[in-house]
Amino acid sequence: MTNDETNSLLDYHYWARDRMLAALDSLSPEQFAEPMESSFKSIRDTVVHIMGAEMVWYSRWRGSPQGMPRSDSFGDVAALRSAWRELESAVRVFFQELGAERLETRLEYRSLKGELHLSSFEQMLRHVVNHASYHRGQVTTMLRQVGAKPPESTDLINYYRTLEKTQGAATPGGVA
Repeated sequence: MTNDETNSLLDYHYWARDRMLAALDSLSPEQFAEPMESSFKSIRDTVVHIMGAEMVWYSRWRGSPQGMPRSDSFGDVAALRSAWRELESAVRVFFQELGAERLETRLEYRSLKGELHLSSFEQMLRHVVNHASYHRGQVTTMLRQVGAKPPESTDLINYYRTLEKTQGAATPGGVA
């Protein structure tokens, strides 16, 4: 994976995050925290899980593992957005400093269950992006359940198409 490919993957990840967060802006505080039947108890809990997982991975990469944040630490979408943008800046700097030549470096770490694993930085980054995509799908369903409008498509192919329309940029691999 090259630096450009890493940046493209991060650009997609945060573009999709921003679309999801924009859809949450219309929610009342009650809708944001409304108990639901899903992997997590509410829209807020699900979104905090997405960001929290990214925080956990980032802390592992930096050599100071931490646990998941409490979802009640984020009373509204604005607080969540602010914390996530700070995390985005840190993640982007981390991968810029890491460089493409070290993406295959393997890191030993413990899962939240305490299990020992060994993965490359590229694998871990791809996991963060894939994990977020999975849970964004759940958020879309949850938004529909509370009668809110889901985000515009966050599919990777739609990201490429949006890039092409807005920047006239060729998409990675020529896909459109």
